Amino acid sequence: MPSTESTPGTDPGVEPRVQAGSDSSTDDTLDLHIPEELTALIAQERAALAEPEPSRRPVRPRSPWSGPDLLDCVADWGPAPLNSGSFRLVPVRLDRDLPLIVRWMNDPAVAAFWNLEGPDEVTAAHLRAQLDGDGRSVPCLGVLNGTPMSYWEVYRADLDPIARHYPARPNDTGLHLLIGAVGDRGRGLGTILLRAVSDLVLDHRPSSHRVIAEPDLRNTPSVAAFLGAGFRFHSEADLPDKRAALVIRDRAHRHLL
Repeated sequence: MPSTESTPGTDPGVEPRVQAGSDSSTDDTLDLHIPEELTALIAQERAALAEPEPSRRPVRPRSPWSGPDLLDCVADWGPAPLNSGSFRLVPVRLDRDLPLIVRWMNDPAVAAFWNLEGPDEVTAAHLRAQLDGDGRSVPCLGVLNGTPMSYWEVYRADLDPIARHYPARPNDTGLHLLIGAVGDRGRGLGTILLRAVSDLVLDHRPSSHRVIAEPDLRNTPSVAAFLGAGFRFHSEADLPDKRAALVIRDRAHRHLL
């Protein structure tokens, strides 16, 4: 984020200067001695100026991007309580998480819809584009009871190409999801997680009144999971890589669906 804070520069105090008189033959020059206590006090003030105020220290390094946080700090959203335990979104770290995500992307059932199968660099490039971008999309691991088990992308739908395909509103938030382990698929967990994460969006992004998604129409289980999680079908959309079902969960109706 662009900082409006100033960086302390030169010492704000004026150090005394000893200067001889203009007459070089004069012996009564000024010999000024600074007490040790004053010297120590000046050193303390300099150290205080060099140290940022505690309230202004960044909590964590987030991204090379220095612009505004476009998604209200996903890392700080906290856990979502589920019947099966505690779930949270943890922003991806390439050095730590790439092997796991590559393995999931090379599952044929996932590759059919994500098109990121292949060597590590294929997935790495996809992740890096978000991590090094302007913050409009945040890739995350979904961690259930301490175990990473899903991959998510939380993104600004109003700033995404999808906005050309529906009447987008400012701060619309989009979701992409894949469930990693085969054993976690096909038993209703996707519906539970989609409701939990869309609730996190609406709870922590007060400026966002809708959560949207665009699952592939061919991916019937995914479409059904969104509808079961309180999303409503809006329209079909021809995107560059798929024909999608555009679904929306409205803040106003979140407790009715």
